[in-house]
Amino acid sequence: MSDSEYTPPKVWEWKKGNGGRFANTNRPIAGPTHDKDLPVGKHPFQLYSLGTPNGVKVTIMLEELLAKGHKGAEYDAWLIDIGEGDQFGSGFVDVNPNSKIPALMDHSTPTPTRVFESGSILLYLAEKFGEFLPEDPARRTEALNWLFWQMGSAPYLGGGFGHFYAYAPVKIEYAIDRFAMEVKRQLDVLDRRLAETRFLGGDDYTIADIATWPWYGRLVTGGAYGDSAEFLQTQEYKNVLRWQKEIAQRPAVKRGDVVNKKSDDAIRERHDASDIDAVLKS
Repeated sequence: MSDSEYTPPKVWEWKKGNGGRFANTNRPIAGPTHDKDLPVGKHPFQLYSLGTPNGVKVTIMLEELLAKGHKGAEYDAWLIDIGEGDQFGSGFVDVNPNSKIPALMDHSTPTPTRVFESGSILLYLAEKFGEFLPEDPARRTEALNWLFWQMGSAPYLGGGFGHFYAYAPVKIEYAIDRFAMEVKRQLDVLDRRLAETRFLGGDDYTIADIATWPWYGRLVTGGAYGDSAEFLQTQEYKNVLRWQKEIAQRPAVKRGDVVNKKSDDAIRERHDASDIDAVLKS
């Protein structure tokens, strides 16, 4: 039966194995699948994550704080292998009941504080350390506008376009066209904004840029979803490319971008600054 002939049943039923590349971890219910405690290192912050765009947001933020001299931002970063279902361990679900990376525990508070959702983690850290979020109400609001824009837009990029273009078990023209159109609209939104300002929030580099760069910066330079940059003609977005390049050159961004990845030019876990130093010097 072709996709055009599909008629949804009156009641949806889960077919185990549905979902292409991520079929072994997709399911329609929440909660843990197995008992597994999370490791705890020596630093105030314990990050449980993977080097996806959402995970990279947080390691960049922590490295930016350390670069500014905030020793209280020291962290251990533990790899959560979502392909193996680590996110459904009981310890991880206790930190994030939604079973998505990243998840953060702050052990510097009287009672350890859990923080989940990448945007919430960035805002929590910005407020805790007084960095990367302007104090002026108007400038602060503008930065938060773009932070929440990214949080609302990324599902269309990753879960929509990325899934149907790169990961779905079959290529569906309607789905790819629908999400490609939306992603190009989002890139145009960014490009128009960055024609007016140096960074998303204005003149200042903020958590809005930290949140957006791992997604859209990676996309426009060909680092996401195979040949999607050519497919989407991302070279058209000159202002996004200028912004991407400037942020990519920041030392803390280079450091945060190699954490919790399984490739040879990165590190699976981070427990000390020297872990990253060894990779960047090699």
